[in-house]
Amino acid sequence: MDDPYGFLRYPRQEPRKEPAFRRIRHWHEYVQPMRNGLLVRQANRCMDCGTPYCHEFCPVHNLIPDWNSLVFNADWYRAWQQLESTNNFPEFTGRVCPAPCEDACTLTLADQPVIIKSIERAIAERAWREGWVQPKPASHQRVERVAVTGSGPAGLACAQLLARVGYRVTVFEKADRVGGLLRYGIPDFRLQKTVLDRRLAQLEAEGVVFSTGVQVGSDALTAQQLQQQFDAVVLACGAQQPRELRVPGCELGGIHYAMPYLTQQNRHIAGDAIEPGQRIDAAGKDVMVIGGGDTGQDCVATAIRQGARGVTQVQYHDCPPERVDILDYWPERAPVRRAADTAEEGCRRIWGYDTVAFDGHDGQVSAVWLQRLLWRKTAEGGWQKRHADEPPQRRDAQLVLIATGYAHPVHDALLADLALALDTRGNVATGDSDYQTSLEGVFSCGDMHRGQSLVVWAIHEGRQCARAVDVFLSGDSELPLV
Repeated sequence: MDDPYGFLRYPRQEPRKEPAFRRIRHWHEYVQPMRNGLLVRQANRCMDCGTPYCHEFCPVHNLIPDWNSLVFNADWYRAWQQLESTNNFPEFTGRVCPAPCEDACTLTLADQPVIIKSIERAIAERAWREGWVQPKPASHQRVERVAVTGSGPAGLACAQLLARVGYRVTVFEKADRVGGLLRYGIPDFRLQKTVLDRRLAQLEAEGVVFSTGVQVGSDALTAQQLQQQFDAVVLACGAQQPRELRVPGCELGGIHYAMPYLTQQNRHIAGDAIEPGQRIDAAGKDVMVIGGGDTGQDCVATAIRQGARGVTQVQYHDCPPERVDILDYWPERAPVRRAADTAEEGCRRIWGYDTVAFDGHDGQVSAVWLQRLLWRKTAEGGWQKRHADEPPQRRDAQLVLIATGYAHPVHDALLADLALALDTRGNVATGDSDYQTSLEGVFSCGDMHRGQSLVVWAIHEGRQCARAVDVFLSGDSELPLV
């Protein structure tokens, strides 16, 4: 960096957020853009440490110190060039990524890390405003056709790179709109759909064809027809089989898994009509969200915005400490308690409890029974849990949202027809580096192959899978290695 003492001159300063009492009254993004001057100072906090663990721990290996330096020198265009060379969709990751790069920042050892995620978002938004984001159609068209099933981040990244080197790419999406998880799994207050739509327009201009409302594996398009019509097939359908919560009363009405709930609300915001009897609405209800991850947080924030009387989030792990010795964990994420936006918005969080049963009235859930958990570290370094010797607690709830994660992709007709090998977790098994399944010419990437993971990992796998398909079809590839 030009100023090697910037990390000493400037404290970490994060983007402002709209006050909670205002943001819970709308569905728009509430993280506010930072002024360029503040961003330049924050970029100057980068230490130029020589061993950039931030680069290593970023799944797409963003050249973070490079574009920090360029932002500091107000060379935003070159910063954008560096950023887009490694990440197809930085405007997405700059909003929804949990930023493992920041945990790995060397500054974390003595201070607060550089606001890498916010700088990434600022570079991407500057590029869109300035018109630097332009379609990059192939200079020549190949004859080979590639089908991509699923239009989430993995499928989109794979499709874009393949189209840019000339393949005739068609993306099949079972929903009525393109975007997969980005459109229906992430609420608008985290990722407004106009951000997604402008990127999809770029992909279409680059030659990607989108076919919506097509359930591959059904009578409309069988797996065999897909193989006959295309030279290569990429499966990027995600991991949508929820981890089921099988306890007494789980069949009661008013108990829903997270994704149908979030999907329905996103459809409602998009203007879709929801049948009154099918509407999952938290208004005026005591809501219990089971699960403490990002999806659980999205359910909490959605229920609050719907007008819930009260929202409680249950996490089966014990509450993390406020401080730990960072040297015991760095560059991995330290298990410390982190501030949640939903706490400001009115959510109550309960730590260290297991959901053991539901009560109901007239077929509808009315309460949740919670049992205190005790955790013990084993000799092997793992953790064991057991129920405490005390009575369970009963808490009122007229709406329960289960956000305990996803086990594997749905084992539907598509996988059955293709008879693909699965790994021990139920994901589609592929080669270590070629992303090819047990069936020649059929590839898989993203959560469908990796298991439930981050958007940024899906982008990484989509990029790598595109290169693997290119090598399979042409024998070589000029697509990025990372």
